[in-house]
Amino acid sequence: MTGSEKAWAPGFDALLPPEMARKAEEIGVRKASLDDLSMFALAVLAGAFIALGAVFATVALAGAGTAPWGAVRVLAGVVFSLGLILVVVGGAELFTGNTMIIMAWASGRVSTRTLLRNWAVVYLGNFHGAAATALLVLLGGAHQFGGGAFGAAAVGIAHAKLQLGFVQAVALGVLCNALVCLAVWLTLSARTTADKILAIVPPISAFVAAGFEHSIANMYFVPLGLFIAAFDPGFVAARGLELQAQGLSWWGFAVRNLLPVTLGNIVGGAGLVGAVYWFVYLRPGRRE
Repeated sequence: MTGSEKAWAPGFDALLPPEMARKAEEIGVRKASLDDLSMFALAVLAGAFIALGAVFATVALAGAGTAPWGAVRVLAGVVFSLGLILVVVGGAELFTGNTMIIMAWASGRVSTRTLLRNWAVVYLGNFHGAAATALLVLLGGAHQFGGGAFGAAAVGIAHAKLQLGFVQAVALGVLCNALVCLAVWLTLSARTTADKILAIVPPISAFVAAGFEHSIANMYFVPLGLFIAAFDPGFVAARGLELQAQGLSWWGFAVRNLLPVTLGNIVGGAGLVGAVYWFVYLRPGRRE
């Protein structure tokens, strides 16, 4: 074997897809076996991490004005990647990524009850972390930064998300979590932290730039708009945001955005990514 061949030996190379599939299955088993308290705590962290990425993205979008729409969206996507980087590298439980546990479930290593328990606990924890971060952003007065551009962008984002039709929100949720789970999938091939970061940024940038819908990010985006409207009406009036603020409600958020986007995220992550890779590499007769 030549020196070049040794350098590319499997032990030193990035993992190949069949190995990634087995790794995803093992990770799914470990995630599903966490105790409820640890699972919830890590889920709160993940919700906060995604919210921090969303804060960064809002800064990029604030006051964009006449800047090219596409360029601004791409920038917002790149900086939003911070959220998933913190989740993957720092270690946390994110609902959208955990739809990949479907691979361990399909192999019979995780029961349906255990799978649904994980999704429910993590989803609830993600909401607490994301919404709490939104409240901290409001209490910190961040919505007034940039002469109010940050807050205006936040209210505008929240309003736009509640204008989506049900089917449209489902479809955008499917597309979003397909990309998120592909980002997670790519990190399974990584040998180093730098590899993981480089694998995360392109898919996450793509979903944000394209305007796809992420249920956990929306647990920050929409509550922040609601908090601004409820607790700082003077800011809303001064910025001429009354009409947008009037269209915001917790019920509307739950029914018109969170429900359809969550359903879409499950289909995109569990169906289009997890189930497909399980079928290709882990179904009976195919496991290597």
